[in-house]
Amino acid sequence: MLGGLFLGSTGALADNPTTPVAVDRLQPAVSIIIDDLGNQQRSGLRAIDLPGPITYAILPHRPFTRLLARYAHGQNKEVMIHVPMEAESGAALGPGALVSDMAEKQFKTAVRHNFEAVPHAVGFNNHMGSRLTASASRMRWLMQAAMFRDDLYFIDSRTTRHTVAEKQASQRRIRNTSRDIFLDYRRDDAQVVAEQLTKLIQRARRDGTALAIGHPYPATLTTLEQWLPVLQAHGVRLVPVSELIELRQQRRDSTWPMYSSRSPRVAKNSKP
Repeated sequence: MLGGLFLGSTGALADNPTTPVAVDRLQPAVSIIIDDLGNQQRSGLRAIDLPGPITYAILPHRPFTRLLARYAHGQNKEVMIHVPMEAESGAALGPGALVSDMAEKQFKTAVRHNFEAVPHAVGFNNHMGSRLTASASRMRWLMQAAMFRDDLYFIDSRTTRHTVAEKQASQRRIRNTSRDIFLDYRRDDAQVVAEQLTKLIQRARRDGTALAIGHPYPATLTTLEQWLPVLQAHGVRLVPVSELIELRQQRRDSTWPMYSSRSPRVAKNSKP
């Protein structure tokens, strides 16, 4: 037992009949984004079939980009554009990559093409990007290019503690927030996923909301398939990312009932 949460033998949260179920408007809320969809059909469809309002970040210009975006939309799930951005590691990014040596016009054209490649998208976030999201000029270009639509939100995946992406989005009045928890920083480790999900609930109970990012890895999907059906029993509700942003905006100037001071955010368990 950890913080009132029970882990079953598989690492998934199990029902605890002594846990009170909150049903009022102050019930803590979590959102989960599944990143990196678009290359694999089978794992992509399995991810989209997870129960509840999961949000899906789909890579542009991949073999199954449009199929998965349309399927997710048909299942009433939110779709995001998972924009490939340059990493400090120099890792390969694939089609649609944004890199620091692009000229401004080339950069903004690539952004526009990425957005057009993913049907039904209502938001965008960075795929990798530990180098690019630390560049104020490139994040300014990104947000300027995104302003051709007024209905998109931005999620900073926080792959570096030096990111300025959220600040640049806010300066252009693009709705935004950032990731709190990486579910699977160690690939295909179900115990890590279970531990991170427990932290997600604890963060939501403390701060009112919490946002996690995971991937369509087998261990992640299996753990979520077991965990999501019992989430409500732990007094936490799952909401789309757009709703989480609204909740954070509403609560920004108020004090969450179970609030405790946050330590400065750093990019723990970061991707490149």
